Amino acid sequence: MVNKRKMSVLLVAAFSFFILIHGFAFAAEVENQPLRFGVGAMFSPKETLSTYRQILYYIGDHIDRPVKMVQRKSYDEIDQLLRTRDLEIAMICSGPYVWNNRDFGAELLVAPVMYGKPFYHSYLIVHKDAPGFAGIEDFRNKTFAFTDPKSNSGSLAPTYMLARIGETPDSFFSSLIYSGHHGKSIEMVADKQVDGAAVDHLVWEYMNKTNPVYTARTKVVVKSPEFGIPPIVVHPHMDSELKKRIRTILLNMDQDPVGREVLGKIFIDKFIVPPDSNYDAVRQMSDWLEKRKKTK
Repeated sequence: MVNKRKMSVLLVAAFSFFILIHGFAFAAEVENQPLRFGVGAMFSPKETLSTYRQILYYIGDHIDRPVKMVQRKSYDEIDQLLRTRDLEIAMICSGPYVWNNRDFGAELLVAPVMYGKPFYHSYLIVHKDAPGFAGIEDFRNKTFAFTDPKSNSGSLAPTYMLARIGETPDSFFSSLIYSGHHGKSIEMVADKQVDGAAVDHLVWEYMNKTNPVYTARTKVVVKSPEFGIPPIVVHPHMDSELKKRIRTILLNMDQDPVGREVLGKIFIDKFIVPPDSNYDAVRQMSDWLEKRKKTK
């Protein structure tokens, strides 16, 4: 009886040791796996990679874990990967943040401050030689480019502008296309493939400062009110310690000479934790359009 009891104790101890060792091994395996960081398609894939990879390298160096950039052709694909936790973290447009926060609790981690503000605008642009453009009414019966159906500055904001004057994109423009990203929309206007486009003003300004070959052939006709800037968000079930570490790293980047240099290359002053109310203007536009659609 005593031997059986000893045997039971030994078996329990051995099993516990097995679980403990495998638990450590699993934790080590997770720590060595790349942190998958999604980036919305605001530029071409090549331009996105060159623009943001230094931030990802910086994070990886400070958490001692590789960080892998994940890109997709549409905003919705990035949103779905974040929803299913195939991404833990992502830099996304303000519209998708609002909808993802509502739909599955995506959390605001940080947001950049650029040109002194954590806000941005939608630009409605035309070719620099296009005559007779002074406001949104002048785009009537013109060919026009949106960027992505879920883009705030490249779809939601201009759709809202039109709705306020009793129009829809289909009723107002002679034709409407989705270019895929803001850089492409700017190129299309510069090359006269479309009469106008709605683009993220930060992308237009970035291109204008770094390589103005396309922006030099466009001009801004309409500048929207300000919206909360595209943030970095995380899945609501992301490990709390990892989330805290990454937030701290980003918030302190501007205090570190290396981090400050990385930020300066893409015209980011610093990262902050903005109030969620910064995104209320986007929520209000989205809610107003939804209610209007239901009453029709």
